[in-house]
Amino acid sequence: MADTTNFRTGYTFRHKNELWSIMEFQHVKPGKGPAFVRTKLKGVTSGKVIEETFRAGEKVEEVRLERRDFQYLYNDGDTFTFMNMETYEQIELHRDVLGDLPMYVKESDVCQVLLLEDRPLTVEPPLTVELTVVETDPGVRGDTAQGGSKPAKLETGLVVQVPLYLEEGTVVKVDTRTGKYISRA
Repeated sequence: MADTTNFRTGYTFRHKNELWSIMEFQHVKPGKGPAFVRTKLKGVTSGKVIEETFRAGEKVEEVRLERRDFQYLYNDGDTFTFMNMETYEQIELHRDVLGDLPMYVKESDVCQVLLLEDRPLTVEPPLTVELTVVETDPGVRGDTAQGGSKPAKLETGLVVQVPLYLEEGTVVKVDTRTGKYISRA
């Protein structure tokens, strides 16, 4: 057991029978009344974000999660297979556990698997990925980098807004946290 003095960004603990990771926190000492800690929490398995307030010194159950590099090998319908980069052991995870990860990774990409006591909980993609544009409206003469944007379908099925001048076959960099186009690769 730990208490709120141990809070830091990325700290993981069990609260209301679910695992939560701290995204933001702030210790508050009002002029009147007891001190408290205001937090923004992200559900480790659900991805749900909530705001929660704890009394200063309140006890929480700390959970130690391990991150390991796994390579995405292939999918067989709704089952995705990953390989541990150190032991070459393979694990299979159902699409429901992965959230929007399949929209960002291709075969042979390396991801981070979050493990609780060697049991996989969830998979995190790299912060940025490079994907090829497979379908978009053709660029028109006079389109500039300063202009607007248009939708482009990428090789994984993800649709992002890209500059007007980009054409099919272009490799682009995408931020996996926001799902937005960053630049050409």
